[in-house]
Amino acid sequence: MKVISKPNTKPLDAAERNKRVAEPGFGKYYTDNMVIAQWSEATGWSDATLQAYGPLSLDPATMVFHYGQEIFEGMKAYTQPDGGISLFRPEANAKRFAKSAARITLPQMPVEFFVQTVEELVKQDKGWVPSKVGESLYLRPFMIATEVGLGVRPSNHATYVLIATPAAAYFNAAKAVTVWISTEYVRAALGGTGEAKCGGNYAASLLAQKQAAQEGCDQVAYIDAVERKWVEEMGGMNLYFIKGSGKAAKIMTPKLTGTLLPGITRDSILTLANDLGYKTEETMISIDDWRDGVKSGEITEIFACGTAAVVSAVGAAKSVHGTWQTGDGNPGVITNEIRAALLGIQHGSAPDKYGWNKRII
Repeated sequence: MKVISKPNTKPLDAAERNKRVAEPGFGKYYTDNMVIAQWSEATGWSDATLQAYGPLSLDPATMVFHYGQEIFEGMKAYTQPDGGISLFRPEANAKRFAKSAARITLPQMPVEFFVQTVEELVKQDKGWVPSKVGESLYLRPFMIATEVGLGVRPSNHATYVLIATPAAAYFNAAKAVTVWISTEYVRAALGGTGEAKCGGNYAASLLAQKQAAQEGCDQVAYIDAVERKWVEEMGGMNLYFIKGSGKAAKIMTPKLTGTLLPGITRDSILTLANDLGYKTEETMISIDDWRDGVKSGEITEIFACGTAAVVSAVGAAKSVHGTWQTGDGNPGVITNEIRAALLGIQHGSAPDKYGWNKRII
């Protein structure tokens, strides 16, 4: 399998493109091209095609519209100090994409093929990659069930699409966010799709997110579906809690129980925090632990992490039980240190001893 290049013959004027890249927002503009590949149960994967970005044409009876067989990934390309471009841990995204596909009974795309599609799109649309630290080209691979029919069963046809958008920081790193702890709605349960990166998980989170906004919060945090007390994750990010200060601090994150998405940024931070001299722990953290910890000062910092947000401080939490401020409500020293360490590797200004960056240009 290979990527056949048929790029856009009328790309955006360079001056206009550079203007958009200079003030990218998030998901506001899209690059000149995209990649599409087809799969069928009878023949497997076809070659992918790099072509002009544009609408998809689908029959109203296409299965994805009716039974929600859809998965996606989020990953980034970063400008390096010498002007080159690297991807950050693309094989990890490829493996998670395949795992999500298996859970939703979509075809698993070979890791090498997935990474090749990403490389080819970034090479073609390299002029869309921002150069500022903290900014990137955000890549969105997704797969949908495209068999036409209304039978309730796995689709025998699927379509893979890759698009890209220049992206500024998802949150202002200098400002901590406020989260709403949802005690009414849950994100996932054991045996469900919590570990898969599928659209249905995010659709189910939107009502709680709307409720969070009504409460003046930036994001929603979920607790478990059974005991209704264990902290899991935010709508699209994993959570970290810091106890103590200085190098004696312990950095903790809710452990993977089968209901949380195994974040690639989450995994990277566990490694980086150890390298920076901190103790780390994957453990169960209750909402009582959260409340009591910030009130006593034992929990000194909290942050969320993910591909889009990178690392974002959590300054306060609200719930039906009250409001709990973390420290002085501003980003903490350790949170900022971890964010800088991660961005340093991604942008090539710090050593990459784990080989996380994949240089493509």
